[in-house]
Amino acid sequence: MPTDQPDAPHSAPAPPLLSSPPAHPSAPPPVQRYSGPPHSSPPPVRENTTSQHPAADSPPSSRKRRASRSPVRREARRVNAGQPIPQHLLEQDIPQRAKRRRQTGSDDSARQPPQQRRRRDSVRDRESRSYRYRSPPPPIIPRKRKDEDPTPPPSRQPSPPRKRKLPSASARLSAMERDLSRQTVARNDEAEKARLAGATAPPERVEEVVRSHYNDKKELGKEWRQTSKIKGLRSFNNWVKSTLIQKFSPNDDFDPRRPSRDPNDHLVVLDMGCGKGGDLFKWKSAPQEVGYYLGVDSADVSIAHARDRYDSMRRDQQRGRGGRGGAGGNRQVFEADFHAMDCWTNSIASIPMARRIGYDPNVGPGGRSRFAQGGGFDVVSMMFCMHYAFETEAKCRNMLKNVAGSLKTGGRFIGTIPSSDIISQRVRGTDSCDKLPENEEHGVQEWGNSIYRVKFSKPPPRAGTFRPMWGWEYNFFLEEAVEEVPEYVVPWEAFRGIAEDYGLELEYKKLFHDVWREEKNHPELKLLSERMGVIRRDNGEFALGDDEWEACGEC
Repeated sequence: MPTDQPDAPHSAPAPPLLSSPPAHPSAPPPVQRYSGPPHSSPPPVRENTTSQHPAADSPPSSRKRRASRSPVRREARRVNAGQPIPQHLLEQDIPQRAKRRRQTGSDDSARQPPQQRRRRDSVRDRESRSYRYRSPPPPIIPRKRKDEDPTPPPSRQPSPPRKRKLPSASARLSAMERDLSRQTVARNDEAEKARLAGATAPPERVEEVVRSHYNDKKELGKEWRQTSKIKGLRSFNNWVKSTLIQKFSPNDDFDPRRPSRDPNDHLVVLDMGCGKGGDLFKWKSAPQEVGYYLGVDSADVSIAHARDRYDSMRRDQQRGRGGRGGAGGNRQVFEADFHAMDCWTNSIASIPMARRIGYDPNVGPGGRSRFAQGGGFDVVSMMFCMHYAFETEAKCRNMLKNVAGSLKTGGRFIGTIPSSDIISQRVRGTDSCDKLPENEEHGVQEWGNSIYRVKFSKPPPRAGTFRPMWGWEYNFFLEEAVEEVPEYVVPWEAFRGIAEDYGLELEYKKLFHDVWREEKNHPELKLLSERMGVIRRDNGEFALGDDEWEACGEC
């Protein structure tokens, strides 16, 4: 049988340790005995089987086995092939075999095949593991027994309680201090009860103050108007509003000599801030006849008064009374609706009739301006109310969007506001009656006369330039008309720039004094001033006093 050649340095094979007769091929292999030093076991002898050594019966050309580096393994293959183990290799391997025997503790385990030893070791490990985790591990925190007392025995006897000491004379309160403490506690209790009862209400917003002021204002009637201190001022303001309606309400193609009876040619008017309907007859007397009127105001009581006044006009029409005379005396009363709504914070499109007539939401910055086609109203009016929208930028822009979205192409936006130019002059102290404060940065904060008063909530800038353009609040008082209502400055140039963003172009701007000087000799407007009481019919004198003339100069 062919065998592998060892890599030992000698050339002749070592003699066998024992000699024995040749065995039969079917007989078991002879038992080899070891005659070496005492207390040592012979090396394990591996059987030459085809399952463990298939390369032993294969030809030398088919064996591709890697050469072992250990001389013991090479000589072990020689033993399996039937050759004796050299003596020098046995002597070399004796210390290693003795060390393995001492570690295992028995000769039987050393003689077992490697596979059987690994299998038994794994079974033993499984048994040890199952035995190790058969019972739960002890708890980390020891549990207390039921009969164990949870409170540990005291290490010493408790000390007796200490005797309380009486406060000294310096710690005692005097009679005056006790009374003061009782009064303080009583005041705090009363303040808490008042707060819980709602006596201390939070400050109202500006729109709520304005709404409540005009709702609480009573209608005094025609007799009061004849004896009022501001009779001439009220008549003059109404004449200015009528002048604006007469000059700018008609369409550009309107011919007053040939008025049209076609309902499609009648005006459609939106009056934002209509109040109690004081301008209804002015619109009935407009040069171009009004077909529909929509009045909107934030004060619901004022809206109720306006609706009653309109119903009174309809009843007078049915009785055959033309009214006060003038151009609208023989006309039919237009159709009208009234709604209570704040036009500074809400959209006019929330009113069904406004949507039906026409409202364009694409106007102004942020909208699809190239798709804007305009609304359906010919005129939008805003008399003595637009300054309330200048509390914030959002209110101002919402107001302008309602105006521009409601107007048709070529429509007119008319109104009256306090003049920011006059307010700036008074803040700079140009009037001899005004006294500048000591602070060089602050301007005049308050001025007025016997019938009106203007007072800023905070000191205005002395230069008279209001920046930013929002929130410059002042309280306005007018005898028998306005009781300290908060209003806001409308910087004109800034307002003009914002209005252009919404497609509105300026055509006319005049102070009330200039309007009177330019239009007082107009044939129709002169008759109107006499009929409204601006000029006395008996002597032709001007009906306004000096204080009234100064008050209307603020606009």
